[in-house]
Amino acid sequence: MQETLAYSLPGAADALPRPDPLAALVADLNRDRPPLARLRHDATIAFGPAMRVERFVLGNGLKVLVLVDPSAPVICLQTWFGVGSRHERIGKTGIAHLFEHLMFGETESVAHGAFDRMLEEAGAETNAATFLDWTYYHTNLPKDALELTLRLEAERMARLVLRDPQVSSEKEVVANERRQRVDDDVDGAVSELLYKEAFRKHAYGWPTIGWMEDIKGFTTEDCVEFYRTYYAPNNAALVLVGDVALDHALRAVQDSYGAQESSRIPVEDVCPEPPQTEERRAEVTKPTATHKVAIGYRSPALGDFDHAPLVLLNEILFAGRSSRVHRALVQEQEIASEVRGWVGSFRDPALYDIYLSARGEHTGDELLAALDPLLDAVRRAPVSEAELDRAKARIELSLLQGLETVAGKAEQIGFYETVLGDPAALFERLAAYRRATVGDLLRVARRYLVSSARTVIHVIPDGSSADEDEGEESEEAS
Repeated sequence: MQETLAYSLPGAADALPRPDPLAALVADLNRDRPPLARLRHDATIAFGPAMRVERFVLGNGLKVLVLVDPSAPVICLQTWFGVGSRHERIGKTGIAHLFEHLMFGETESVAHGAFDRMLEEAGAETNAATFLDWTYYHTNLPKDALELTLRLEAERMARLVLRDPQVSSEKEVVANERRQRVDDDVDGAVSELLYKEAFRKHAYGWPTIGWMEDIKGFTTEDCVEFYRTYYAPNNAALVLVGDVALDHALRAVQDSYGAQESSRIPVEDVCPEPPQTEERRAEVTKPTATHKVAIGYRSPALGDFDHAPLVLLNEILFAGRSSRVHRALVQEQEIASEVRGWVGSFRDPALYDIYLSARGEHTGDELLAALDPLLDAVRRAPVSEAELDRAKARIELSLLQGLETVAGKAEQIGFYETVLGDPAALFERLAAYRRATVGDLLRVARRYLVSSARTVIHVIPDGSSADEDEGEESEEAS
């Protein structure tokens, strides 16, 4: 996927290096620039059959990834930081997510609320997200708003105002978000408990939003330390996709970010999760109309050879009304109103999440008793070639549809650059799906669908819910 721009042909010792076609542009951009602002062209990386990502690196370590797509006069600009909840420590969980909120606040030259207002007036829209391995900031903008957007993004990367009033205000916002999305939400609370029980050592065991006592306990000094450590150009990838003039965009990046100093990024101290040798079970009572079950099997890391086959197996088991589990539990046995599965896409090994919601008076034990034979079947015998072909077609269609917009392309570039170090890894994934065999699916079923290494959360109705339509709504959603 990645092309080296200066190389010698094998067996030709006297071959001349291939000239870098962007060397003249880089030389011109670097003229009279200070060391931190000087660019180097790192690589040209194939992004599918017809497009290329040009990766540059500033002297301060900022990676700049540009994909020129002139199909519409719009640009997607994303900034991906190599920090998520996995980089936190016990007692300070949730600070990465808190910073997602703080970053929309006041800076030294931009008043509180002006960041969003200025971009909206320029026709742009912004958003952000934080998860286990990363945090990113997203802006869709008309092409003539690029310089403004870069200036504002660089401003908040280096000159965010962090004082007690700003920090206290956002802590309360996040605390309320936690109440709504976890404490008062059945699915959110169960998912949090599943990961807490499944991970006893690894940082994936604590929630991205953080524990409530940690959220309330953050000090302004905690926030300043976190900001100065992780919000630095050498911990960020700036992704530009769309109707971009390369020379103009790079010059604007140098102008906006070229004076920023790099940071000393700590060596990551994440403890590997020890092997799980026996099933873990927990039971909670929640205000829900029916019984539910959440199951976490161990899953490989995103970059592992087994990840793609396990995703295909999940597609066969859980994707859509024709999937094996939906047909059996929802349509034939009529004991479930909703079934779903998802293979975690993380840097480290994580969980294969399975969620079942019972219909009527059926129990979680009934759901498990009906599910286990279906999982045992894919461990005993290979799936059919027809099932595998359909799964491959659906996944490929989904991946390619996600690339129809500049925002979709930018998100894939930023995600894979941050998690795997390869902005075009999506196409390696696509190739992995295409070459997977029924034997690969049989192997991963036997390796990962192991009952002694799973975690099971039973959700028992507390009798307070009168939502008689929950089952019908869940079935429609599935």
